[in-house]
Amino acid sequence: MYPRKTMADFLGDRVFYRNLHPADPALPSLADIWQEIGLDSFRVPRKTEPIYAAAAIRFLQAAQAQRGQPPLERFLFVGDTPMNDGTVAKNMGQYLPMRGFIGADKLSQSKTVNIEGPLMLANRWQALVDFLDWTQSEGFTFDERTALVLDLDKTTLGPRGRNDKVIDRARVTAVRLTVEELLGGSFNETAFRNVYDWLNQLEYHPFTGDNQDYLAYISLMVVGQIYPVERLWADLEDGSLTGFHQFVTLCDARQTKMSEGLLTAHREVTGNMAKKDPTPFKSFRFQEYHTTVALMDALPDDASEADILAGEIVITGEVAQVAEQLAAQGVLTFGLSDKPDEASVPTAEAAEQGALPLHRVTMKVVGGLEI
Repeated sequence: MYPRKTMADFLGDRVFYRNLHPADPALPSLADIWQEIGLDSFRVPRKTEPIYAAAAIRFLQAAQAQRGQPPLERFLFVGDTPMNDGTVAKNMGQYLPMRGFIGADKLSQSKTVNIEGPLMLANRWQALVDFLDWTQSEGFTFDERTALVLDLDKTTLGPRGRNDKVIDRARVTAVRLTVEELLGGSFNETAFRNVYDWLNQLEYHPFTGDNQDYLAYISLMVVGQIYPVERLWADLEDGSLTGFHQFVTLCDARQTKMSEGLLTAHREVTGNMAKKDPTPFKSFRFQEYHTTVALMDALPDDASEADILAGEIVITGEVAQVAEQLAAQGVLTFGLSDKPDEASVPTAEAAEQGALPLHRVTMKVVGGLEI
């Protein structure tokens, strides 16, 4: 039998997704504090922006006050990417003393643990034991004035190097289903995968913005022949196509050639871009919510661990264990995710039918610390 948990078991509703709207309604949201933290106008900052860190710290202190404790004096951060998670941890560290852990399983390599300033980088999730020892040796105490901040995607669930490919599969399936639905009988899955897989690489990030909403829209318009694939490759090769906004403008000039489904998607994306929404292709993200939940606790208990890790999204046992251990010592636990709210929280209609936000969906737990 695999143990099962929800992330809410050790985080409660102290979680926020991309829109910076904490799930706990008693906590302030970005809409309440944007002026206070220094934004010139209301907008949702991305994870690596310094202003994002200001909002995160504000939420942490609000949660601390909510439980009747004096202001936080320090925090620990656990994530999976040196760039995104390491940056937000360091930005938050401008407000409070911080020590962070950036982990991933790289089992083909010998275990390594490196200290880079306030961060520990390790190629084992098991190295969270080393992290706890290191933070204590650095003078960090685990008590009521300490917070533990957990990145969610590919850290607390779908741990990088162990189970993260299943999160990717849920997203790719959502893109495919969205494109297939919009194109109907003219959908060609091979053509779609050729475009999507090719563009979903680091070298094309300057064009796609490393934004899955953008990539889904591009794939749709290319497979739908609004921007033929031969022209796309040629324009990228000769440098005449340099960014997503340019691509949208060129597609906009061809609205008369769009089917009803393509036109609906195009108007959705351009309308949300005009509002500077970082998640413009919401219908795709709504689909992603369902494909993600469908891969949680999906296999029977007699499935092998290898099949579980390849076939469904799990909670990282080591992270859950640390969170529970520190919470028992009085530490405030809090989760954050750059995953769009539309892919993380059900619509009101779906919620009425019993759908739950990702942090309240039951998952199997795989892994644990050897203490």
